[in-house]
Amino acid sequence: MDERLETASTNALSGGPERYHEKLAQQGKLFVRDRITLLVDEGSFVEDGLLARNDDEVLAADGVVTGRARVEGRPVMVIANDPTVKAGSWGRITVEKMIRALEAAYDELLPVFYLVDSAGARITDQVELFPGRRGAGKIFYNQIRLSGRVPQICCLFGPSAAGGAYIPSFCDVVVMVEGRASMYLGSPRMAQMVVGESTTLEEMGGARVHCEISGCGDAMVQSDEEAIEWAKTYFSYVADSYRVHPIDYHPEDPHPDVDIAQVIPADAKDVYDMHTFIDGLVDAGSFFPVKHRYAREVITGFARLDGHPIGIVASQPAHLGGVLFVDSADKAARFMWLCDAFNIPLLFLADVPGFMIGSQVEQEGIIRHGAKMLTAMAEATVPRISVIVRKAYGAGLYAFSGPGLRPEATIALPTAEIAVMGPEAAINAVYYNTIEELEEPARSEFIDAKRAEYSADVDLLRLAAEGVIDAVIQPEDLRGELTRRFALAGRKDRVFSGRRHGVPPV
Repeated sequence: MDERLETASTNALSGGPERYHEKLAQQGKLFVRDRITLLVDEGSFVEDGLLARNDDEVLAADGVVTGRARVEGRPVMVIANDPTVKAGSWGRITVEKMIRALEAAYDELLPVFYLVDSAGARITDQVELFPGRRGAGKIFYNQIRLSGRVPQICCLFGPSAAGGAYIPSFCDVVVMVEGRASMYLGSPRMAQMVVGESTTLEEMGGARVHCEISGCGDAMVQSDEEAIEWAKTYFSYVADSYRVHPIDYHPEDPHPDVDIAQVIPADAKDVYDMHTFIDGLVDAGSFFPVKHRYAREVITGFARLDGHPIGIVASQPAHLGGVLFVDSADKAARFMWLCDAFNIPLLFLADVPGFMIGSQVEQEGIIRHGAKMLTAMAEATVPRISVIVRKAYGAGLYAFSGPGLRPEATIALPTAEIAVMGPEAAINAVYYNTIEELEEPARSEFIDAKRAEYSADVDLLRLAAEGVIDAVIQPEDLRGELTRRFALAGRKDRVFSGRRHGVPPV
């Protein structure tokens, strides 16, 4: 090999100056090429643009490593910032490499893994990288074009600053390393200058903020290694592209220590953990939550049912009674869009008292956000099955793919209740004046009589007789019923409506 070429290649593979490698080690971070080695199959990585910026100012690969590889045998595209080169910031060639990688991912239907650790655009190079037709905006254009075509998975190891913060936001999922990862449009120093706010980087855009409050993050982990493992596990559930189905795995029995018939309390007012119910239903150890720290009144995540990947949207009675809020509606809607994009059937587990009411949530737009959840669910053309575990009141029934939204089936457990509202609220709404006029014991006798009438009106057998419910299934038979129904729904027509797109209430 020519000596100049060998020297240039060695320098590029080495990254930035040694002092920045030492800084990475002090932070507990891995070097970019070590991250890639952990992610991809051994010997599979083929790099593009290694010798970029091999000029007067030597900047190894111009701070971003791009190329094709395989992850668990599946072809992917990798875009990885190198924080040892000008803090992983973007120059003109950095942007060009990323654009080319994304264009190739589109053409070749390659899932994209983003390993992000970047200070954003180099202000000194802004004219070259920011405003033009091949500027940074083209990165976001390509990400949007790729959305729903192939999976886009982001591991956020460090900062993702200013415009660069949009890279994670356009990805399907973002896993963040606590104490190191951050997303923000303006730094704390800028916030102090512009709006007079004194804050810290962690308070403004750290992993906990985005995974628990803003919803921009999908999982929080403690190390680079954990982030990469999370991303690979997520990848195991989704299809390579919109054109194919996810990979099936060897079937496993549910968790041996969970009997779902015993999970649901006899008293309809008692609380239980829906996670336990899910563990007793799906293949053991297969449930993989998404956004589990955010809007915890609804559970979203993947699992395997007899080896087949499914998406689960479930009420969580153990948190705020499972009532739906603005954030939980958004969380569920985005998860449904994700599953529908990559051919993952949806299972709904409802124990929902409905959407929250009151002036605060009305001002936050609960109607609009609830409509978004219904829109995402109605537009999902993958097989959908709704299970009424305990209660489904009001629009909560619709939000969990009730009969009017055309699921493949609405299944009820014997504990199920379907109604506009619960008996106490209904009786009070209709008979408030009468109740107020009565004295005890006549008041209690009147309420008990009306409760009995109400219960008869929404009796499961009556709902089944009216065709509202397709089947009433004992808990111990639910797994087998779902397995058979999903298997038979696999040839479903995936067309929802003849149009370009709707105008969703987002």
